[in-house]
Amino acid sequence: MKVLVVGGGGREHALIRKIKESPKVDSIACCPGNGGISYDAECYPVSAIDIDGVVNLAKEIKADFVVVAPDDPLVAGMVDALNDAGFATFGPKANAAIIEGSKVFSKDLMLKYNIPTAEYKVFDKADDVISYLKEKNEFPAVIKADGLALGKGVIIPETLEEAVAGVKEIMEDKIFGASGNNVVVEEFLTGPEVSVLAFTDGKCVKPMVSSMDHKRALDGDKGLNTGGMGTVSPNPYYTDEVAKECMEKIFIPTIEAMNKEGRTFKGCLYFGLMITPKGPKVIEYNCRFGDPETQVVLPRLKTDIMDIFEAINTETLCDLDIQWDDRACTCVIMASGGYPKSYPKGLEISGLENGQLDGVTVYHAGTAIKDGKLVTSGGRVLGVTALGDTLEDALKKSYDAVDKIKFENAHYRKDIGQKALKAVN
Repeated sequence: MKVLVVGGGGREHALIRKIKESPKVDSIACCPGNGGISYDAECYPVSAIDIDGVVNLAKEIKADFVVVAPDDPLVAGMVDALNDAGFATFGPKANAAIIEGSKVFSKDLMLKYNIPTAEYKVFDKADDVISYLKEKNEFPAVIKADGLALGKGVIIPETLEEAVAGVKEIMEDKIFGASGNNVVVEEFLTGPEVSVLAFTDGKCVKPMVSSMDHKRALDGDKGLNTGGMGTVSPNPYYTDEVAKECMEKIFIPTIEAMNKEGRTFKGCLYFGLMITPKGPKVIEYNCRFGDPETQVVLPRLKTDIMDIFEAINTETLCDLDIQWDDRACTCVIMASGGYPKSYPKGLEISGLENGQLDGVTVYHAGTAIKDGKLVTSGGRVLGVTALGDTLEDALKKSYDAVDKIKFENAHYRKDIGQKALKAVN
């Protein structure tokens, strides 16, 4: 088979490395890809959100299967367009991808079908939000832009002043564009967070192994929210008992709710969960593999990923027994100094050979090849990933490798996995 992967970040690189293991696959193409991906797939300069461009590329290279990985093209209907053109795909259609594309839709869905989540209110005017926050006067609060915002559309103000400034940025200054036309204000939940990705064909849901993300830029969960500074798998807070409760009260009800709404979801559904004192609740849904969760989940997958993709396509996922590696997996993100704000690009990266390093897997998120040299091209640059018999073993391998990789002002957290270690010990 010839497989085309749409996207150009660390998640896409993790998918490509896993697809490459399949004996069914002869060649992999990627658009637009990145410097590191170019060692593993043929990259084409077509934007991941250019629906016509991707359909034409799939025709041109005669792709047998197309994997649409990022949220934007899924929400915009790229899978619909590819299916209309006769291509087998992995990813939900637009009417199902709305589960991530609109926070208002997903919150209303959970309310309607009694899926546990935080209490919330929806607003379309900044003044109304501010009046409500003043009246409630409960902080921290959670304020979310309705639409897609590169994983950064959530603010958690500690004071009314912070809340007012955040609401104005989202709704008046439009820092996330039209995504901020509506906002959701939620109660602040407490408890450990768990990310669970699940394969589903709309009939059956098969959760993957759990993971723990680290969203803040600095050690000790300080600093600005980012797309994710590192992950570990498994998440020790996601016990067998919690998993059972999530399956009964969240995973199956969500798939059934989408079917009842005429929005059958086929692909990878991401459940962002909070294990509260009152049980697990949904913080958010994503309509695709999470980044960087994918970088620690897929290395543990033993089953051929193309078998899974094909089973989802033919709605025979229930018949497939998906196997997982028992080892722990860790990913430390090396980011550009300044991320998630402004940062330089084009800095040379040393310490890697053909984009990789012995003993670990380096997933490339923001790299490019310039004048034959590997350079930085994004905020999150590399995900340094390792498997180990224990969480400690895997973390040591990841951090030892990070020490060998150099680029100017590289920034990474030194405490990835420490919260998980405390929970284990």
